[in-house]
Amino acid sequence: MTKTGLVFVLALSAAAPAHAQTEDAKTFPSKPIHIVVAASPGGVNDILARLVGQKLTETFGQPVVVENKPGAATILGTEYVARARPDGYTLLSSPMASLAVNPAVYPKLSYAPRDFVPISLSAAYPYFLAVSNSAPVRSVRELVDYTKANPAKANAGGASVTFQLAIEMFKQRTGAQIQYIPYRGSNDATLALISGELLASFVDPGPASSQIKGGQFRALAVTAPTRMASFPDVPTMAEAGIPDMAILSWTGFLAPAGTPPDIVAKLEQEIMRIIRLPDIRARLQTVELEPVGSTSAEFARTIAKDLETWAAVAKAANIKIEQ
Repeated sequence: MTKTGLVFVLALSAAAPAHAQTEDAKTFPSKPIHIVVAASPGGVNDILARLVGQKLTETFGQPVVVENKPGAATILGTEYVARARPDGYTLLSSPMASLAVNPAVYPKLSYAPRDFVPISLSAAYPYFLAVSNSAPVRSVRELVDYTKANPAKANAGGASVTFQLAIEMFKQRTGAQIQYIPYRGSNDATLALISGELLASFVDPGPASSQIKGGQFRALAVTAPTRMASFPDVPTMAEAGIPDMAILSWTGFLAPAGTPPDIVAKLEQEIMRIIRLPDIRARLQTVELEPVGSTSAEFARTIAKDLETWAAVAKAANIKIEQ
């Protein structure tokens, strides 16, 4: 790990300046817990927050309230938790974008990874590299060659800067000539891919799986290190000839920096236990999420590593977004 990555690990793992501790892990929680999802209802972070929240309620005997605070590329909800009282009662259900992508592209972001202490990385998922059915390509290499021969016809799109960076990584790794087109929402980008308005796109396996199986567009490869059990015929990017193109997005739980370590540890152990429950694992796998249930330290290292990766991609592509 580079020196920068080590600094981020230490910052994420350490508590912020000490706050008066009014409760310890033995009595926590003594009132409702608030989980903020910095995205709209129905997405992977929302699904996971509600599944875990229900189990936490059963264990702790206190209500766990899940609230969606979408807006500004997850910034609004993430900033809200960063400024919350660090007592364990306000948690963030966070996608990779909030902690590892936004800090890489927003020079004046209103929060930083050091404003949080990781609790547990709960689930991970890769992306499919998908193409329109009208695309005259059947493999990743054919796609790369097509974009070089037809740059005016080669475009890709998505609904967030995360997908933009994935496309930029693909271009940097392969030399593909692709113009990125932003869309207002994932549904818009998906419809553009189905209609042939887009040549290609990286897509989430959960919402895209039914469309791939239904033949509405084609998956050329998956960014996972191994093939997905539900799509055994889709090769990995490495198998497709792009060995340094593994991407695993994730969702996990964090608390404001300064939250007492014993309370963080109690939440960590309980969330890890919940993620390993057979019914939770089965539910997550139905939406193409791979259950993880990491420790706080492991989650901190993942955030640091991914932040370095996406910061390097953004710098090479000169991508900066002003708020």
